[in-house]
Amino acid sequence: MFNKNIKLIIAGLLIAVAIWQFIEGEIGNGIALILLSGIFIFLYFKNEMILLAFLKLRKQDFAGAKKWLDKIKDPEQALVPKQQGYYWYLHGLMVSQTNMTQAEKFFRRAIKLGLSMDHDLAMAKLNLAGIAMTKRRKREATTLLSEAKKLDKHGMMNDQIRMMKEQMKKI
Repeated sequence: MFNKNIKLIIAGLLIAVAIWQFIEGEIGNGIALILLSGIFIFLYFKNEMILLAFLKLRKQDFAGAKKWLDKIKDPEQALVPKQQGYYWYLHGLMVSQTNMTQAEKFFRRAIKLGLSMDHDLAMAKLNLAGIAMTKRRKREATTLLSEAKKLDKHGMMNDQIRMMKEQMKKI
């Protein structure tokens, strides 16, 4: 909704008013304003549009997720680099259903910008491995699968990785 810098300015102003309220003896108002500024600081690190898009994707509502992501007009200006990674990761997930070449670009961009959670990075590499496999790039797909397996510490993607390795034997 707001630019990343505006969120920090609003949080700073709320903290300044909270300090003024503490000085005036209005402790309750000051605490409430500190908590309110915490929301803006949280939204600086976790963009609200990306969070809402993740919620829509969780319900398999790709059109709704795309609608929320489209509200971010200029991701380079509005988002910090990790958020940009998730922005492109979500775009890659949505586009992978229809256009593999464009999805590959989005996933590569997301990996380059960085994803904060290992399982998200593993999923992006797993998707890239699948795309490479469909384009008959077996060596690249093997490398990406091994990287995805290393990143999948909890074994959540073991079945997908095993299935992909079996499919690669057929190529």
